[in-house]
This record gives sequence, C-alpha cells and structure tokens, in this order.
Amino acid sequence: MLGTVEERKSGKLQQSPIDIRETKEVELPDLRVNYNTTDLRIVNNGHTLEVIYDPGSYLIYEDRVYELIQFHFHTPSEHLIKGRSFPMEIHIVHKGEDGELLVVGIMMKEGKPNELLEELWRVLPLKDGKEKFREDVKINATDLFPSNKDYYTYTGSLTTPPYTEGVRWIVMKTPTEISKEQVNKFRSLFGENARDVQPLYSIVLEKKNSDS
Repeated sequence: MLGTVEERKSGKLQQSPIDIRETKEVELPDLRVNYNTTDLRIVNNGHTLEVIYDPGSYLIYEDRVYELIQFHFHTPSEHLIKGRSFPMEIHIVHKGEDGELLVVGIMMKEGKPNELLEELWRVLPLKDGKEKFREDVKINATDLFPSNKDYYTYTGSLTTPPYTEGVRWIVMKTPTEISKEQVNKFRSLFGENARDVQPLYSIVLEKKNSDS
C-alpha cells in the first residue's frame, strides 16, 4: 500500500508504531549493550515518566555507537506482535553522533513485579513538570532487557509529535514481566498514552533469531 495522495506528499510513509507480523529473517548483528549504573533522575513530563541517563552509556549496533539518552513508558504497548498487545512497553532512546535515533522497544507482560520499576515507582514525581533526583538510588537500564536478545528491526518514526522519521527501531521479541499493580499505578497518573498502530506502507521488517 502506497498511502493516500496527502500521505505521499508529506513523505510520512514510515510511521511508528506498527503491528509486527510478516518479517524477513536475515543475518543481523547482536546488540552490544554497554550501560553504566547511574543515579536516578526521573521526570514527569505530563505524558509519561522519563528516566534521564548520565552520559557514558551506549549501545553498539552495526558497528555504530549510540549513546543512551533516556527511557520511558507507554501503556498499553504501542507496538503489537502478531496482533497481540501488551500491558506496557518500554522505549530506551539512543542517539548516534550524527543525530540518528535508535530506540529499543521492550514489551512487558503481566506477571511478577519488575524490580527496577519497583525502585522507580517508589519515587514517582506525581505532578506534571516535576523531577526527582536521588543519588541514593542506583539503576542500570541493562536490567530492563529480557535474557533472550532476539529482536525485530525496522526504520520508522518517533511515536510522539512531530513524529520524525528515520528512527531505527529494535523491538525485542521476548517480553519481560510487570505486575498488574505496577501497571495500574502508572495508569493512575497518565491513563493510556500509546499512539495507535500505523499502516506499514514502505516499511520492511527484519528479524534476528539466535538459532538462525
């Protein structure tokens, strides 16, 4: 599908999020994650909770270095996997030296409480625009990842205005767990803050399997 005349004129034919269904299995690189432990700096921006990361942590993908900037949350999940929605999705945002963004999306299914999120939820800034900084609380975003590092990848966009395209998405195939109580606590502040699934148009999906 090529989209409407208006969409073609706007050039916005690679929008996120998407429903990940048909994929092309290709040889893709491993994710090389090098995150440091950081003091907790968490911001309520009125749309979500954003955890700001200290400089010096990065991810290497296709021999390019992307610095970890921040991570934040959406409920329900913005991406779908074969039509399935999840209670929450984490977006870990990175930026390359040329300004290119790489975002890792991690699905969260209902289960046991997530230990890292438990630390964050204890110090939630309840009001829009409020920030909390805690030197006594140390976190490491590595703990957000599932043990299985297989992933889907495609080029899409930001999921918040201005929906800028050219964003490299890495969507982990295996979800991690979050408790129902943790999801409800987030929703009590922000409600549902996920963008609707967008048409695929010219997006090409690829996947990495560790046993391929």
